[in-house]
Amino acid sequence: MQIKTITIIGSGNVAFHLGQRFVEKGVDVEAVCSRNKNHAETLAKTLGTTGISNYSKIPRTSDMYIIAVSDDAIADVVQELGSYLAKDALVYHTSGSVSSEAVRSFFTKGGVFYPLQTFSKSRSTDFDKLPICLHTEDTASKDRLEALARSICPNVHWVDDQQRASLHVAAVFVNNFTNHLYHIGHQLCEKEQVSFDLLRPLIEETALKIQKHPPREMQTGPARRGDEQTIQKHLDYLKDDSTLTALYRLLSQSIITTNED
Repeated sequence: MQIKTITIIGSGNVAFHLGQRFVEKGVDVEAVCSRNKNHAETLAKTLGTTGISNYSKIPRTSDMYIIAVSDDAIADVVQELGSYLAKDALVYHTSGSVSSEAVRSFFTKGGVFYPLQTFSKSRSTDFDKLPICLHTEDTASKDRLEALARSICPNVHWVDDQQRASLHVAAVFVNNFTNHLYHIGHQLCEKEQVSFDLLRPLIEETALKIQKHPPREMQTGPARRGDEQTIQKHLDYLKDDSTLTALYRLLSQSIITTNED
């Protein structure tokens, strides 16, 4: 039986984008549930549905329930839902780091519906490109779950808890840490009153290179070349900031070690 109706628990960035995509593709969002009533009603209005803040009022008729809340809130949300939904309800969380056991401890057919992307309400999301990672131990639900995922995104993968945990750590390195490095670069430019725009073509080219080649093969820079003189000049420039000096040393050494062979 096809999944035609869902209820979304949460009102943040992931809930916002998933909800919009479901509606766009003809999936009926029966309700948005959030502990913050205003947030629930705001997102519900955007999706043309009902916003609720009391879990006791959650629809019992939805084919599936998607928990899109912060990682540390998932266990509490699952426990509360367990008081109102049937044990065999299809309940899935969207976290990259939380085990599927967090859901299956209350719902036998529970699992994970993880869109691997960074989401911001101020930016649109291209669901035709991002991967959705699925996991469930309930074999009877797999076809239905995959059909739902493919209705909003062609890039669907079955990924177990261990694989997803690894992916999430990798995602932090390539997204969160990289973005922080952009921030550091931005600060260094501001310090010398140089436009950060001068670096944008370099950032774009770096991202384009790894679309078709392994990142290690595309590595450049003084650490890759073993250019100790340039490395020391950079460290001299950063000497008044112990954090940046340590970070520069650590990353340079990692590049050197990686390319020793």
